[in-house]
Amino acid sequence: MKDMTEGSVTRHLLEMSAFIAVSMLIQTLYLLADLYWVGSLGKEAIAAVGLAGNLMMVVLALTQALGVGTTTLISQAAGQKDQPRAELAFNQSFVLSLLVGVALTVCSFALRDQYCQWLSADAATAGLARSYLLWFIPALMMQFPLVALGSALRATGIMKPTVAIQAFTVLINMVLAPLLIFGIGPFPKLGVAGAALATFISVLIANILMVAYYVRNYHYLRFRLPLLKPQVKTWWAMLRIGLPAGGEFALMAVYIVVVYGIIRDFGAAAQAGFGVGARVMQAVFLPVVAIAFAVAPVVGQNFGGRRGDRVRRSYYSALGITSVTMLLLTIALQFAGETFIRLFSKDTGVIAFGSEYLRIISLNFVAMGIVFTSSSVFQGIGNTLPPLVSSMTRLILFALPAALLSRMPGFQIRYVWYLSVASVLFQACVNLLLLRREFRRKLTFDEPAGLSGQPALP
Repeated sequence: MKDMTEGSVTRHLLEMSAFIAVSMLIQTLYLLADLYWVGSLGKEAIAAVGLAGNLMMVVLALTQALGVGTTTLISQAAGQKDQPRAELAFNQSFVLSLLVGVALTVCSFALRDQYCQWLSADAATAGLARSYLLWFIPALMMQFPLVALGSALRATGIMKPTVAIQAFTVLINMVLAPLLIFGIGPFPKLGVAGAALATFISVLIANILMVAYYVRNYHYLRFRLPLLKPQVKTWWAMLRIGLPAGGEFALMAVYIVVVYGIIRDFGAAAQAGFGVGARVMQAVFLPVVAIAFAVAPVVGQNFGGRRGDRVRRSYYSALGITSVTMLLLTIALQFAGETFIRLFSKDTGVIAFGSEYLRIISLNFVAMGIVFTSSSVFQGIGNTLPPLVSSMTRLILFALPAALLSRMPGFQIRYVWYLSVASVLFQACVNLLLLRREFRRKLTFDEPAGLSGQPALP
């Protein structure tokens, strides 16, 4: 376990975010490579994978809920030097992740056909989306235990094993994807389903390797049979923190569904352009997401150790790094957005739609950096309701006007992108005000040790 209650908080942030960024870069390279191979199958295939990828936002919401709760409880326990409480949270998180993953899989298969038919622009896209989800849904189920295991390591400041395992399994994925998509050599030609099958195999291997690492190498957090017995009180302590954070990602999924519903009538090229643009935006967001993921455990350990001055320094340092980084990325996409889209599609409609999306939506990058960073500080402190409230406000300010605009004569999709930018700017301002209030309330530490933040686990 790495003690982050001592030493430079900026150094801790940079060290952790560097490993997280490498991990995310590897994953993003896979996503972009996967999109490249699928792109050769046509715009309907791109749109189908994009539609299926919306389900990933639901999974991100649920895994975020589990991951944030795990990270917060374990990091605060580690900051208080309470190893038994950290180990209890770890084992309960693993059990809960398995149960949620199985439940989501059952629901996803039950609703698969209706989901694809509802959001697809045409029958061909719907058919390809159904084919992709056949293997992508099981791959999503395997994400739950993987996130629980990775979050526990991140909470204790350990990142190298997660990055190494992810790099290895993503390499497997990148190799398998074209073989299964195009039927190279002895492999069957599965089209878009091949890309999903490659993802499932790689995630399965990642889970096996992570469990093996815990069993053989990691001694601060161990699997213990008595601690694996479900404990609802511990689950609630975890979900009370994690669910609002997961709710933020769920609202992002609603945002994407709203957008797909609006652009549906623009055809498969528009859906493909938005899908490619969204993937590119995820790639360029790597630095800010890496910093945000690093902030939560650093803040959590220092909050658990009752170091309010270090909590503040962690936030200000992260905010400065993300703001400068996102400003540079905004400038880059203003001039090179079309170039990124051309890497994945030669269709002129896809290029035009996707490049306009990137050029406009990049105007809110600095604000998004503020949103991500402040939300992660709330996670470390253990109060995730305020950022959920700001996210709900942002969705209301976006979804209702967007739906009304789409029904007006002469409607153009760029109106939706500008509306999105304005709503994110508002959300960033609200988050800053709420976090300022949170610092005044939570960083006094007048109460006895163990009563600040979340209640002690049983």
